[in-house]
Amino acid sequence: METTNAAVAQAPAAEDGPPVPSARRTVDGYLRAHFPWYGLDEAFTGRRWLMQVGTAADGTVEHGSIGHGDEPSVRNEHVSGDDQDAKEKFAVVVTVAASPDRRSADGTGLLEATSVSSAAWLAGVGLLSFTWPGQMDHSLRDNWLEQQTETAWVLADDLDGEDWTTLSLPVDGVPTSFHYRESEFGWVLAGSTDRGVHLGAYGRGMSAYGLAFSVVKDIAAYDA
Repeated sequence: METTNAAVAQAPAAEDGPPVPSARRTVDGYLRAHFPWYGLDEAFTGRRWLMQVGTAADGTVEHGSIGHGDEPSVRNEHVSGDDQDAKEKFAVVVTVAASPDRRSADGTGLLEATSVSSAAWLAGVGLLSFTWPGQMDHSLRDNWLEQQTETAWVLADDLDGEDWTTLSLPVDGVPTSFHYRESEFGWVLAGSTDRGVHLGAYGRGMSAYGLAFSVVKDIAAYDA
């Protein structure tokens, strides 16, 4: 899947600071998509917020993310022990248009097919973008992130491997099978729908086991 912006579906925040306000907070890109957007269903009553869309070289929207709960920020230390209640609790849903290999609109190249692995990788890298291992020096994080991004791709390319389990969650009210894995940084899952999209999700502080997904009825109503 080839996109003009970074495949990470969100812009990381400054170290120890609030999330960076940027163009990712506009609904315009979401409205240009030719596929339906997904989020948590109406059982989730917390805050919902827009993140960023990913586009192909010709401007076609290929994927995007919607956040739920606390907006995460990159931190250079873990919250643990008695501070568990202070942990950010969030879940991000990544929607990826299901597409075969195809010519770009301008005829200059071939766009790669998307798959459940595409959603799994975007979700895995998304989680990493809001992760900072404890005791790691600022200067080393870029190298760590590069290594972990490659690992996320390897894991996404082997969804039947031992690192993944299966989890059944409702999508538009229909039980749907997802690939699921946990790590010290949070959880990641990925699956497909019958609406022409693949779904990925990641989070921390919110259990994946109680989640359910549904089509977003009015994307413009989400926080900007």
